[in-house]
Amino acid sequence: MSTVEQIKLAPLDLERFADVMPRQILDSAMSLASSVGEKMSGRAVWNINSTARGGGVAEMLRYLVAFGRGAGVDTRWAVIDGSPDFFRITKRLHNSLHGVDGDGSPLGEAERKIYEDVLASNATNLLGVVGPEDFLILHDPQTAGLIPWMVDAGRTVVWRCHIGHDTVNDEVLRGWDFLKPYLARVPRYVFSRAAYAPEFCEPEKIVIIPPSINPFSPKNQEMSEDNVHGILVHTGLIEGSDSDDRTFLHDDGSPGRVEHAVDVVRLGKAPSWSTPLIVQVSRWDDLKDPMGVIEGFRLYAEGSGTTRAHLILAGPNVTAVADDPEGAEVFAKTEQAWRDLPHHVRQRVHLASLPMHDVEENAAIVNALQRHASVVVQKSLHEGFGLTVTEAMWKGRPVVASAVGGIQDQIEDGTNGLLLKDPTDLSEFAGALSRLRSDRVLSARLGKNAQQTVRDRFLSLASLLAYGGLIMEMERDVSALQA
Repeated sequence: MSTVEQIKLAPLDLERFADVMPRQILDSAMSLASSVGEKMSGRAVWNINSTARGGGVAEMLRYLVAFGRGAGVDTRWAVIDGSPDFFRITKRLHNSLHGVDGDGSPLGEAERKIYEDVLASNATNLLGVVGPEDFLILHDPQTAGLIPWMVDAGRTVVWRCHIGHDTVNDEVLRGWDFLKPYLARVPRYVFSRAAYAPEFCEPEKIVIIPPSINPFSPKNQEMSEDNVHGILVHTGLIEGSDSDDRTFLHDDGSPGRVEHAVDVVRLGKAPSWSTPLIVQVSRWDDLKDPMGVIEGFRLYAEGSGTTRAHLILAGPNVTAVADDPEGAEVFAKTEQAWRDLPHHVRQRVHLASLPMHDVEENAAIVNALQRHASVVVQKSLHEGFGLTVTEAMWKGRPVVASAVGGIQDQIEDGTNGLLLKDPTDLSEFAGALSRLRSDRVLSARLGKNAQQTVRDRFLSLASLLAYGGLIMEMERDVSALQA
């Protein structure tokens, strides 16, 4: 029997955005929040997904739900349960919607039965806690099979898909063919990009809401240089003397401190504080191309005889992310690619498995690492949106990223970052690294423009406004039907 876990979050005050946003935008958000709160009085807005930790969706939900609660809306979050076979199938669907075959396993009737059985069990549990007038936002392929159950029970449902592929191939069609039967009766679909919506979705039901970041979270809050240094030394990511200056603020405003170390695969010592770092932070996933990052760095290092830069590939500990069964296999392949490097390059490449005991501690480590990076890269082969790009841009870092998926919506090549036209072209990647490392004026300009882009378009207040508008629109539709 599957269980549904409710994630308890304290409310966060929208007034915090006064420090980073124009006042008129904040006032508009508060006015809309008041209207939504009145319309939804006595009713809850539920977000349902498949994991509370690891990946951008869980991170976004943590703050959208908390800010929604702080705005006076009864916003809730529940996580469904599943078997290893269920998560293997949903990972296969995840890869398929990105246009690749993943493990190549079938998506046939046997897989459909496993998928539906798991979600039937979850649906029974959900209907025990979701009120008859509540509003549900179901996230990604893992939850699509819940839709018929919720609609039959009279619940108002939105399906929010964070992933997709800019072009349609056989794998994309295979994934959508599997999911299509569950999506037929959804009143609204929310996608990160218009290109991700399949042809069978009626255009009038499609809503585009880009993902966003919380600028006050442990992953994105301001940090002093001493603070960054203390965290990176304590975790073992750089060499130096340990100190107690490794603090951060929890979401509730209480002080926290990084206690755990990072598991690092490396040859020799950690880099020094003065060593330039090229950093990619992502799940251990073939679509993030960690092996390609390693090989591209080798080309850069061997072609730039004077460079002192080191590469850090950082991702979650592979035992801690329940809905990503391929993580351990990808990490093993990445480690083998590292071992295959020439000795003089291998000693400058570090594979970091970040602790996941405390998601906010993990976020603080990522924050420090991104802030210390000379260059942040995201050489994804496919990408839904790429929140790690958004995070690095918010910190004013120069970014090199692939021109795929939602990364294209964030970076304008040469204005606020550098885009790789072909993510498989390792020479292009090495050349972009060389260009940024040799031109400090360009790096500074790109970083400054990047931060402004995020301020204007990709902070969580923008998502709250969009979701609030969607709820009000759907409530008007219901009222019109009842009239």
